[in-house]
Amino acid sequence: MNTPRIVLASTSRYRAELLRRIIPEFEQMSPGVDEPELPGEPPRVRASRLAVAKARDIASNLGDALVIGSDQVAALGDHVLHKPVSIENAHEQLRASSGKSVDFFTGLCVIDNLDGRHHEVLDHTQVVFRTLTDAEIARYVALERPLDCAGSFKSEGAGIGLFERIESQDPTALIGLPLIALARMLRAAGIAVP
Repeated sequence: MNTPRIVLASTSRYRAELLRRIIPEFEQMSPGVDEPELPGEPPRVRASRLAVAKARDIASNLGDALVIGSDQVAALGDHVLHKPVSIENAHEQLRASSGKSVDFFTGLCVIDNLDGRHHEVLDHTQVVFRTLTDAEIARYVALERPLDCAGSFKSEGAGIGLFERIESQDPTALIGLPLIALARMLRAAGIAVP
């Protein structure tokens, strides 16, 4: 049996680095999906909706391919934390998160165009921040410049020092792609995963 074409419906370097841990060869494509927040839509629903939409968008343009879509939404209470983009916004997000819990919902969808099936999963990771001083926040942001990361930190880097604990079934989900669930889905689709 030939290995099907595997496509990651994302141009995220973080997701690509994660996927390379279990699949050495794949393509990346940018889905043409708008990512608006729908009024009243809970963060967990938004993450799942967008993961499916991204996978479907790419899968609809391909023949025999296995397409992986993922999306992550970070929430501090009812407030969605976007990528900060600026140093000032990163400082503000980290000050707001200090001493609190932030929920990360990571949606994952795998569409197998060979048999038309698709599988979905939603990972919930809770990050509990320790109480941070302004000096600690400034040092961290200057060190890692996490301006393209929802929540303004990189748990795979120095950001790990900002937390009391992380509660998760899959630590890779916090980085953007839940590899434990994905490996299970790929094996179900007949892909050899170590």
